[in-house]
Amino acid sequence: MAKIRSGVHHLLRRDASHLEAYPAPQPLEDFARSVGVAPGDVVKLDQNENPYGCSPRVREALKVYEWFHVYPDPLHRELVARLGAYVDVPPSQIIVGNGSDELIELILHLFVEPGDRVLSAGPTFGYYTTAAQAVGADYRLIPRGPRFEVDEPALIQAIDGRTKVVFLASPNNPTGNATPQETIERLLGLDVLVVVDEAYFEFSGQSAVGFARDGAENLIVLRTFSKWAGLAGLRLGYGIFPASLVPVALSLKPPYSVGQAAEVAGLASLDDLPYLQANVKLILAERERLRDGLAATGFLTPHPSDANFILCDVVGRSAGEVQAALAKSAILVRRYDSPRLENSLRISVGRPEHTDRLLAALRDLT
Repeated sequence: MAKIRSGVHHLLRRDASHLEAYPAPQPLEDFARSVGVAPGDVVKLDQNENPYGCSPRVREALKVYEWFHVYPDPLHRELVARLGAYVDVPPSQIIVGNGSDELIELILHLFVEPGDRVLSAGPTFGYYTTAAQAVGADYRLIPRGPRFEVDEPALIQAIDGRTKVVFLASPNNPTGNATPQETIERLLGLDVLVVVDEAYFEFSGQSAVGFARDGAENLIVLRTFSKWAGLAGLRLGYGIFPASLVPVALSLKPPYSVGQAAEVAGLASLDDLPYLQANVKLILAERERLRDGLAATGFLTPHPSDANFILCDVVGRSAGEVQAALAKSAILVRRYDSPRLENSLRISVGRPEHTDRLLAALRDLT
């Protein structure tokens, strides 16, 4: 009998031990158990989910769908056609992904070789770091300005012959501010791929898609159904690509990464736009009430937001202590340990009753 090897760690990529996993939050059920409440009694304001959930048509469509035993269409032709109408671009420019995270990975695999430079403006969405490191990129965050605006001169100066991709989240997560169209336009004039991540577009109404309609060949715009459509658990995103890039991108993308359930849910969501858009309006109205309430605490300074969350500086006390105190009241908010955010909290916009519970708990801390 041949000798069985005892391990394979010596076969790992040399840089594997240096990769950073995306931080996984505690599951809702585990957190609820830890504070002695039912999951439905938790005020979950830590991951920017839609507090109104998905369209009722999604639940009905999933209930009656009979073809889950059949592989999905790898090109998602029906969904792509509907998305083309929704975004007002030709379907030939759209690729569907397992959340926009898959499309971030796809873009990096398409363009980046080990040692190539990838830039973004930080602080920003942490998955750019995870995905860039996985392809061996030289990933650099260019610090944002005092109001978390993109430092355009510094970003442009950092672009050199090694730079392949620039990621810009707009509105930016976790700071909430959108990137001016003028900044995006100037970046598009450079020899670099610009990826504008519009996961929160429906809450801001500001988009770079117009540049794609005008023929920008070095622009990709990413969108998701997770926030506005309430499909975070089904993982459905899409990207608006240059049409010439779509065939090569599809040659690299796994053919069945988006399942039937996600596609059915996406189509049902697009069938119920008035319902979902009404919920977006409710969230925007509640965002203003939440911001006023947070400012009134005296120890939270909220930043302006174009998204469905508000970033707050904690003043005169520890953000960790505030987060822990809220957790005891079964309220979840997000805390960061990255530079400039060490004493900040990001708070998602919930329903009015969620805001009421949060503000009451915060008043108890004064």
